[in-house]
Amino acid sequence: MSETFKLPPLDIEEYSLANGLRVVLNADNSIPVVSVAVYYNVGSRNERDDRTGFAHLFEHMMFQGSENVPKAGHFQHIMKAGGTMNGTTSSERTNYYETLPANQLPLALWLESDRMRSLAVTQENLDNQREAVKEEKRLRYDNQPYGQIFDLINEMIYKNFANSHSTIGSMEHLDHATVEDVQEFFRIYYAPNNAVIVLSGAFETATAKDLIETYFGDIASQPLPPALDVTEPSEVAANYKEWEDHLAPFPAFLIGWKIPQRRSPDFYALFLAGKILYDGDSSRLYQKLVKGEESVIQLFGFTDERRGPSSIFVGAIPKPEKDLSKIRETIMHEIHDLAAHGPTSEEMEKIENQLINDSVRMRQSSMSRAQQIAEFALYDGDPTLINSELEALLSVTADQIRHAVGVYLNTDNRALLDVVPAGKG
Repeated sequence: MSETFKLPPLDIEEYSLANGLRVVLNADNSIPVVSVAVYYNVGSRNERDDRTGFAHLFEHMMFQGSENVPKAGHFQHIMKAGGTMNGTTSSERTNYYETLPANQLPLALWLESDRMRSLAVTQENLDNQREAVKEEKRLRYDNQPYGQIFDLINEMIYKNFANSHSTIGSMEHLDHATVEDVQEFFRIYYAPNNAVIVLSGAFETATAKDLIETYFGDIASQPLPPALDVTEPSEVAANYKEWEDHLAPFPAFLIGWKIPQRRSPDFYALFLAGKILYDGDSSRLYQKLVKGEESVIQLFGFTDERRGPSSIFVGAIPKPEKDLSKIRETIMHEIHDLAAHGPTSEEMEKIENQLINDSVRMRQSSMSRAQQIAEFALYDGDPTLINSELEALLSVTADQIRHAVGVYLNTDNRALLDVVPAGKG
């Protein structure tokens, strides 16, 4: 693909406080808003095998008040200031973020520092949020058609517990968790030297630095968390599982492959292969299965990007009475063709345009910039990678895509999950 298109580099400044908190500043005064993203280097992969769900539990606990902020006060303060905020958990990290009018930056920094310093880890809050997590699990996983399929296939793809277990975790583990367990988790993982804070948007650099030092500088660092092993066996044979879903109205299936870690050459190539296969109405599988054969109700696919072994998925919900095996044959046929011949010049041009468009859109949002910068800082140790990521993707060739698909996807080394509606197996 083209290597001539380049976006102007974002202004990035990185430094660390004495307590180890990494700070990244991306000043952009074009619009009077500022986004703050705090990323903690803890996700489900860091959990013990008898205490799962803690990373996600803390996503809830962090909104339950701190020394100077009452329960739900973080939301209330941000909303009253005309801002938005939220948090998310993945296998890789837990993040918290807000976007506000630029003059409200002190408020955002004070709120984030107060809960980093003095989160209210009490028995009452633990009990309340334990129940909140259970309710979330019931609504989003247990009582949703196909709600558990991605957790199930992860358990098939990965052999290392750090990689394979669900982010939502075990409710039994949460039931047995003590307030002392939770306090210890907070002490280990919510330390300033295990976090990065990113500011993106309208602010004066000197003022922002003073505010960050004022609010975060006196928070004590902690010993670094234990080292984590996320290695996986290089080869895993074909793995098949049939799962009965009592809520599914139709059969479905999901195919998953283990692939190399994020930002590696083969990962880039497979990420682009996914775009060719299943991303958008012009993708190969959409044209074949939705438009051509008209055999599926829904087609889906995505890449799970991780610092260790990552994964790629494609699946479908077939129309009633359609042959699942034939649909899977169509998918594997397109993968085989991509491995044998590579993408066409038209497909490569489409990908190039998509990548450029996505990068331009990302830059238009202070929050999108803040989150991407934080990921590069936390995962790769270099927030300036945001300025070279597009170039790295545009440099991937059709032959590299062909080769990577042949090595990782056009193989029996995959997991296949069949979803059978209850009573229809």
